[in-house]
Amino acid sequence: MRRFAAFVQIWLLWLAGCALLTALSFGYVDLPVARHFWNTGRFLQPLNSGLGAAVVLSCESALTVGLVLSRLIRGHLSRLGTTLVIACLASICTYAFNDIVLKPWFGVPVPLAVMAGAAHRFDFFAGPGNYSFPSGHMALAASFAGVCMSLYRVAFWSLAALLVLTAVLLVVGDWHFVSDVIAGSFVGLTAGLLAGEVWRLHAGQRS
Repeated sequence: MRRFAAFVQIWLLWLAGCALLTALSFGYVDLPVARHFWNTGRFLQPLNSGLGAAVVLSCESALTVGLVLSRLIRGHLSRLGTTLVIACLASICTYAFNDIVLKPWFGVPVPLAVMAGAAHRFDFFAGPGNYSFPSGHMALAASFAGVCMSLYRVAFWSLAALLVLTAVLLVVGDWHFVSDVIAGSFVGLTAGLLAGEVWRLHAGQRS
């Protein structure tokens, strides 16, 4: 119980910090950075076909199904295999929630639309459309990494470095604003770390 209370306190502080950073970025950083990289971002556009959400989600789904079948056939799954299944499922669920619920809720246009003349603002409860905030790719990657960070503490800094690289590529490639990746990181890491801790508690009760 004390551990859960400490987790909630840390999460609330983290929420406040991320909200402040997101607001500052939205107001003062997003547009200057987007304009600065707008001409160079086109060189990264070929990555869009190979690393698009559909491709990543398909790979995660295939990996999950393969590992589950292995568990059914062999009767057991390694610690790494279990971690990968949990990470993939958390990642898929987080992306779906972000894409279906959060993006339409905030209604922020994508950088391409903003550069074409759309206002960079929140249009709350805007309904179906192509929105940017929070970043779905960042939420997807961060939730996967969050599970692995929770269950493999030794990999924390390596995964953190990969998340920073992902965030930079999303901004430089003109897919997202800086505020998008900050919010997406928060959503993803929250889901991933929570999923990892819940599984740790479950496994501890079973052992």
